[in-house]
Amino acid sequence: MSICYIVGAGSLSSADLPAERAPEDLLIAADAGYRALQTAGIKPDLIIGDFDSMPPVAGENVITLPVEKDDTDVGYAVKEGLRRGFRRFVICGGLGGKRLSHTLANLQLLSFIRQQGGRGELVWGGTRAFLLADETRAFPAEQRGIVSLFALQGPAVVTLTGLHYPLTRGTLQPGFPLGVSNHFTGTPATVTVHSGVVLAVLEAE
Repeated sequence: MSICYIVGAGSLSSADLPAERAPEDLLIAADAGYRALQTAGIKPDLIIGDFDSMPPVAGENVITLPVEKDDTDVGYAVKEGLRRGFRRFVICGGLGGKRLSHTLANLQLLSFIRQQGGRGELVWGGTRAFLLADETRAFPAEQRGIVSLFALQGPAVVTLTGLHYPLTRGTLQPGFPLGVSNHFTGTPATVTVHSGVVLAVLEAE
């Protein structure tokens, strides 16, 4: 499946940027995310932003937005990717940064993408965040680090295998962080969401 990569203005390292991608993929720079791509020598296919945090950019591949608008720059980029037929999104620089509000907005965008029939992922350093619902996600024995699970939009029933803290049809509640800091153990692992929606966060140790 082709991927729409969106580079935001959050904290970024060169490893976060899509230096290699398929010809059918789309790379969008969202406002100041363009500077990170410039530094890395990567040319975006499209630049979107109100340019309130960097000098304006001109060109045929630029969509200039008003400063006063309902969408964030990344949110508009997601809608543009959806309009072009993309249903898989990787948002780089969507976590961290100076603005907690923008991190929360990007987490909400994962729900928006899912509502449109797509799948989204936020990438920042050794951290990845994505949603799981009515599915099983398998992880190889080589997977390392920490996985945390948060119930969204109500209770979620989950089963965990191959992790340090296994669980069989346990219930996660949105009002208490029971699923924080589980560890991969060097064996194949699975996370099954039987009902509800779960935000999964993978972090390097």
